[in-house]
Amino acid sequence: MKINFLGTGTSQGVPVIACDCTVCRSSDKRDKRLRTSLYLKWDNKALVIDTGPDFRYQMLRLGVQHLDGILFTHSHKDHIAGLDDVRAFNRKQEKSIDIYADLQVHDALKREFFYAFHPQAYFGVPQLNLLTIEANQAFKLFGKSVQPIQVMHYKMPVLGFRFGDFTYITDAKTISEESISKIMGTRILVLNALQQEDHISHMTLEEAIALARRIGAEQTYFTHISHNMGLHEEIQAILPDGMFLAYDELELEL
Repeated sequence: MKINFLGTGTSQGVPVIACDCTVCRSSDKRDKRLRTSLYLKWDNKALVIDTGPDFRYQMLRLGVQHLDGILFTHSHKDHIAGLDDVRAFNRKQEKSIDIYADLQVHDALKREFFYAFHPQAYFGVPQLNLLTIEANQAFKLFGKSVQPIQVMHYKMPVLGFRFGDFTYITDAKTISEESISKIMGTRILVLNALQQEDHISHMTLEEAIALARRIGAEQTYFTHISHNMGLHEEIQAILPDGMFLAYDELELEL
């Protein structure tokens, strides 16, 4: 499996509009963060997890020529806003794109992109094939078993996903014991860590490190990072062994 971090930033991205903090003024490429999204490829099948506002640029930057499906974690704008740009793949591949999401996300997509679902939709709208997945119920995706893992984004349920030895969790503040049991044993873990200060709906760096230690993956990468976290170079220097700040365009293989 090839893994590419399309974006590792929080809902505003980094730099933040009109902000002149040290992180937003940084010249380090690793401090430039598009909205959080992930690209996975195995057996010549390509999958994206979440299509935020930067989806178009992320596809161009990585040079993606083919897309077989999109998997959604939840319906917040920074995770769905770029879906309209799937039209390019519709046109090139001459078919709809399979969308894997729970019913709450289905409802949001039908609301936000209503024109794509209209009975008399005009030519050129996104062609989306909505497929339903459920929290904690494994399903097959391109020959691979995928285990959804429910986490809580304050009071909002969000889905993380485990693909064999790889687990991806974003927008979590709390994770139940049942869900943690589904993560245990993973070799590579991606986990959200917004900032160092407490936040109502995201784990802090300290909270993410504590959970990562408990899970004990060989490698843990933190994502969904705010400019309030601090400079990449400085934060990476204080992280425990085996833990890393993810950054845009980081590639892994499993």
